Amino acid sequence: MPIQESVSDSARPAHSAGAPAPGDLDSLLAYAVRRGASDLHIKVPSRPVLRVNGVLEQVPGQPPTTADLAERFAAELLDGKDAKSQELHEEGETDVSYAVEGVGRFRANVFRQRGSLSLVLRVVPIGVPPIEDLMLPEAVARLAREERGIVLVTGTTGSGKSTTLAAMIDLINRTQHRHVVTIEDPIEILHPDRGSLINQREVGVDTGSFAAALRRVLRQDPDVIMIGEIRDRDTMETSLNAAETGHLVFSTMHTMDATETVNRAIGFYPLHEQAQVRTMLAGTLRGVVSQRLVPTADGLGRVPACEVLITTGRARDLITSPDDTGRLSEVIRDGEYYGMQTFDQSLFEHVASGRVTLEAALLAASSPQDFKLMLEAGAARRNVAEYASTQG
Repeated sequence: MPIQESVSDSARPAHSAGAPAPGDLDSLLAYAVRRGASDLHIKVPSRPVLRVNGVLEQVPGQPPTTADLAERFAAELLDGKDAKSQELHEEGETDVSYAVEGVGRFRANVFRQRGSLSLVLRVVPIGVPPIEDLMLPEAVARLAREERGIVLVTGTTGSGKSTTLAAMIDLINRTQHRHVVTIEDPIEILHPDRGSLINQREVGVDTGSFAAALRRVLRQDPDVIMIGEIRDRDTMETSLNAAETGHLVFSTMHTMDATETVNRAIGFYPLHEQAQVRTMLAGTLRGVVSQRLVPTADGLGRVPACEVLITTGRARDLITSPDDTGRLSEVIRDGEYYGMQTFDQSLFEHVASGRVTLEAALLAASSPQDFKLMLEAGAARRNVAEYASTQG
């Protein structure tokens, strides 16, 4: 799809190519895209800063940001978005989508700090990389093809959750005929209708709140529901109810791994309801994909290290039992047949293939000492195999 079709009607032309013009937000964003940055930071009184491959760097040739300039940038982002402007005024922060013609789309967070405004703008990819190109485990594609249930993609901020979720929706869009409803704050990646019909709703623009949209989503005849983030009991409860009534629900959570994800989901509820919620979650959860981005060996990018939980019968038993939920890591470690893998097993494959250095893998490993032992065992097995091959 051409870029012009990926931006909103209010998109503005970008500044000319080359170094970014001082005091020009669109020019800064165009430069961020050319540099391959994931984020642009604007803070008073600092110079603008980019995050490139996880590392912060100053934008060259830019003066320190003044309070007036930050206010002007915020006004550009919020132009025509009265509900978002009101949210910033009342709560001191807001999320908003923004587009620059010929450049791309951005997810912006505007917030107050020490009496002035700061802005962080995340670069949103134009189009969705095919799930096959993201170096994700095959199990991720299988989870996207589920008929019903809940699939959660988790990780810290900037771990690639949104891209993975968008790739799963895109796979459905390319290969199935389903009605997909997304509820996002704000909308990030746009999905044109292909095989499926996709309605994307933005909180503060198309609906007043997550809660309002979720109350009505089941009346919109969805097959698939994508919720930008499960952040409270109401969101969790609607997700469980939708999954129990035969819908496929995708969402994200800011959790580190599958065990923490299950505990967080149950922790939204008071103690006297948690036994029932455990049973509901065990019956509806299809899988959890947890991600960490690791720098590549050539220093030119990052690759995802993924932990994957598939909800087998044993996993359901452990979710149901509060005393045994902490053993989910054992199910993942031993579940290769079902497509499961731990972070350390994922990192092992990256190191063995040369995509990631040992030093970078150790920093991302869940258990660096156990990871070293895994590498040593793998090296020993290779040596035995090579010796056997030389003996005919």
